[in-house]
Amino acid sequence: MMLALWLLLQALSLLGVVNYWRHLPADRQEEAPGGAVMILSVRDDWEGDSELVTRLKAQSAPFRLLLATSGHCVAAEALAAVEPDWVQIVRAGVASDEGQKVHKLRAALKALRDDDNYLIFIDADIEPPARLVGRLLFPLVRGKADIVTGYRLLLPAGQGMPALVGAVELQLATLPRAASATMPWGGAMAMTRAAAERIDIDAALAGRLSDDMAIGLAGWRLKLRMRPVRDLLVASPLDGGLGALWSFGVRQYRHILTNSPRMWAVATGAVALQSGFWLWALGWGGWPAIAIGYGTAWGRAAARRRILAAVLEPEQAARARRSLWWDMVTPFAVCWAHLAVQLQAATSNRISWGGWTYRVVRGRVVEMGRG
Repeated sequence: MMLALWLLLQALSLLGVVNYWRHLPADRQEEAPGGAVMILSVRDDWEGDSELVTRLKAQSAPFRLLLATSGHCVAAEALAAVEPDWVQIVRAGVASDEGQKVHKLRAALKALRDDDNYLIFIDADIEPPARLVGRLLFPLVRGKADIVTGYRLLLPAGQGMPALVGAVELQLATLPRAASATMPWGGAMAMTRAAAERIDIDAALAGRLSDDMAIGLAGWRLKLRMRPVRDLLVASPLDGGLGALWSFGVRQYRHILTNSPRMWAVATGAVALQSGFWLWALGWGGWPAIAIGYGTAWGRAAARRRILAAVLEPEQAARARRSLWWDMVTPFAVCWAHLAVQLQAATSNRISWGGWTYRVVRGRVVEMGRG
């Protein structure tokens, strides 16, 4: 009985990744309407001559760039001076009762122009493809969605801890996506102006720490059409020591837990089930159980390799493939690390992010301080 259940569980996990691969769009249609504005929140130490700016200038669809700063970002000021027709600066100051990123985004939203009909949100630590803006706008312009989103795909700097974190994130990135009820990721997200007004985006963000959780939950409550763009698994470099990388994973799940305990419980339950079965397979299942586990792990790795090749640039795909080795050599370690991060997230409601520590209750910042 246990072996049959293990086979079923592993088959479902493999079919989920294959489903994602098979549903990658072959015809990646884009739109380039007028009235698109991209909102980018940057820290004071942001480098305005970074690769990100080069990639944004290479986008296939036009947009206006709205840089949201605290008011002390030298690089942002310099870029706006050089590119006045493209770049607008919003100086938000320092937040006192909400996340710094949320504070800057709210200030940027207040600076929108009447003809800003499509709002695009990105993070500063991504390596976007040239199709990013056009692909995000396509479902909005065609009336197929109210909010659209890509998802992060980590590019680990090495084979060790960065690759393990990348393997955990790859489990999430290649999950099957619901066609019209997907939680958005703030690193590559877009919406119509009408959708932003419908969720009252400023009120939805007020006092919050996580922008994507706040927007996603507001969209769910109003039953907006939130659609994934499956080929937009957006490259995001990852490096750092053990402590920083582990804290990164814990922070992601603490965002989820402090906003939606039910969502955290479902995710943790699913990973706990896989982790428990791996423990059984290694300890008591014998060679048939181990063969099933490793066979399906290699199958998932093969499908994910095809996904990486389809959605990333060749050099990016080579970096992302480092994470696949963890799933091929020690797939149980990826599950156990994933579960450990989820469980540690439940030990506190304090979130350290960007030089600040916040205490979050029901999604709202109730206390904050530097450090």
